[in-house]
Amino acid sequence: MRVAVLSDIHANWHALEAVLADLDTEQPDEVWCLGDLVGYGPQPNRCTTETRARSAICLAGNHDLGAIGKLELTDFSPDAATTARWTAEILEDEARSYLESLEPTGERQGLQMYHGSPRDPVWEYVLSEPAARAALELTTSDIVLVGHSHIPIALRLLDGTIAGGLAKGGSDLDLDQGRWLLNPGSVGQPRDGDARAAYLLLDLDTKHAHFRRVPYDVEATQAEIRENGLPEELAARLAGGE
Repeated sequence: MRVAVLSDIHANWHALEAVLADLDTEQPDEVWCLGDLVGYGPQPNRCTTETRARSAICLAGNHDLGAIGKLELTDFSPDAATTARWTAEILEDEARSYLESLEPTGERQGLQMYHGSPRDPVWEYVLSEPAARAALELTTSDIVLVGHSHIPIALRLLDGTIAGGLAKGGSDLDLDQGRWLLNPGSVGQPRDGDARAAYLLLDLDTKHAHFRRVPYDVEATQAEIRENGLPEELAARLAGGE
């Protein structure tokens, strides 16, 4: 079984559209999403609708929860809070209802998944060895999936040692030894210095992972951010994958 794992779309339709076109070529059996369909970006309704149509399972991210009033916006950065309030105002009923139905944790095909981490499914970033070790100690599946950080990561626990780190676009990994914590990176707002949309292809039968990067029309998303009066920094940072 081949699975495409997406995360952190952040209402960036042009990035999601490019990834979906790539999926039409790759033809995975299922699509899984680790949350944050909205926030930061200018097209929350379309991204939510398309993700719902394509995903076998989808989690709630902190920005999703903020936009539907389940998290206090005082916990967000000023730009994130501004966009969450704007998103809440324009969310259509169907998109809102879908986001309200989601949870920040899930399990499918024996894999455990979290928007943030097992310790804190909403807020914790897994970006250090102690955080990765804690995540693996609190779970049982051979492959654990997390999002939230916008950085593609592959970390392996084998014989008590954690190894790995940033998974650049095009990275291929065999997952047949040890336990793995994988982050597919962000579709709509990468933060690893690569502006291309990121996602992960998993072959559960052969235990193989392939980290994909897909170019998209960054300038089109930037123009839509500005047209909607959203913070300029949210447009500027897309160009450098920051």
